Amino acid sequence: MREVDPRSRYSRRFVLKAAAVSVPVAAVAGTAISEAWAEGGALQPATLKTLVKAARDIYPHDFLADTYYIAAVTPWNEKAAADPAVKALLEDGVKRLDAAAQAAHGKPYAQVAWEADRVVLLRGIEDTPFFRKLRGDLVVALYNQKELWPKFGYEGASAEKGGYIHRGFDDIDWLPKA
Repeated sequence: MREVDPRSRYSRRFVLKAAAVSVPVAAVAGTAISEAWAEGGALQPATLKTLVKAARDIYPHDFLADTYYIAAVTPWNEKAAADPAVKALLEDGVKRLDAAAQAAHGKPYAQVAWEADRVVLLRGIEDTPFFRKLRGDLVVALYNQKELWPKFGYEGASAEKGGYIHRGFDDIDWLPKA
């Protein structure tokens, strides 16, 4: 059985120093990434940006950066290039989502500021093939990114390490020891 050390490995001073250095770097890197990833593909850049916003609204995790959602959405660019039906489904679905947002809020879906307002718009299309495609593909594309597994507490496959019975299946570190 593994023992989990509940104490933090980092001091408050270390965290503050790291934040002071990383925030300006992330701000500069974030502006460079925000536009370049959507250019050049079968889908329009505005469609891809809307799909990323919808992905974040369908599977919301505040602690995840947009780069993980972008990585989950970009395979649709290749699928749309290979299959005109997929391209039409995604482009038309985004157009209908934008039209609903325009009617309700006077702006496209990606520019609606409040998440609750965007979720209402998504609930309005949840029976459409477009929404079912988004939800079905995103659950795999988002949660199958190995970089995310530690953020959710998943240690990965354990078959090659002896299986879960010998690797934490019965670790109950949250109960008091008798």
